[in-house]
Amino acid sequence: MAQAIRIHGTGGPEVMHWEEVELGSPKPGEVLVRQTAVGVNYIDVYHRNGAYPLSLPSGIGVEGAGVIEAVGEDVSDLAPGDRVAYAGGPPGAYADARLVPAARVLKLPEKVSDQLAASLIFKGLTVECLIRRPPGQLVLAPI
Repeated sequence: MAQAIRIHGTGGPEVMHWEEVELGSPKPGEVLVRQTAVGVNYIDVYHRNGAYPLSLPSGIGVEGAGVIEAVGEDVSDLAPGDRVAYAGGPPGAYADARLVPAARVLKLPEKVSDQLAASLIFKGLTVECLIRRPPGQLVLAPI
């Protein structure tokens, strides 16, 4: 069993509850991540208060980092023991473990901490989608 923050209705922080959840094994194209860090984003508030509706009950949180514990069929580029981070996919990052679509997962370089990765991937994707720059120009952030 895993532990996760779940919401059964919308509202303020009081609607979040720490619960046991059954994860099962990864399906094809999924990985099971034992999380070591979770990103907190403003979209989590929008999910919680109903501004961006979710099917309830639901988990919340869209990014995290940790270690892969198991992989589903058809996952060949990731393996148990890999340090990884992810962003996007179904909400549910506020948990100690979760199933994640393998297509959303990145292996972490040794120099990048779990905490840094879990706090920046979603924000980096947001910048990538919103910034206007000439073709071929890169935006870099020091780590």
